[in-house]
Amino acid sequence: MKPSVEQLGNLLALRRDERPEEGYWQEFICEFHQNQREQAAKKSGLMNLVSGVTNWCSDLVRPKWVYGAGLAYASVMLAFFLIPRGVEIEKTPVAPVNYQVVPAPAPVLEQLEQLDLSPSTQGTAGEQIF
Repeated sequence: MKPSVEQLGNLLALRRDERPEEGYWQEFICEFHQNQREQAAKKSGLMNLVSGVTNWCSDLVRPKWVYGAGLAYASVMLAFFLIPRGVEIEKTPVAPVNYQVVPAPAPVLEQLEQLDLSPSTQGTAGEQIF
């Protein structure tokens, strides 16, 4: 049933005369801000993380399972390559350094003296003259 024009006019006149009591809007704004702070406190912290993961898992469809498996595989491989393993290092025994110069053995000098380096023997031992 549709209201008549006269009924609508009476309703608008009644609404025009009605005003909220003093301080209504101030109380409304205070209550609104308090509700916002409570909701923000509920959204922060560990419980928000747990609820987010729970919601994500409950909404999983096939592609999300693939994404999750790929992310898990990448995390394991990253940990495998980046976490250092216990490697044993062999310690070599420490030996003192000897700074003494040892003279060359005598047989080398004797062999050099036995060589015939005269000009007449050049080229006979396989050397090539250029």
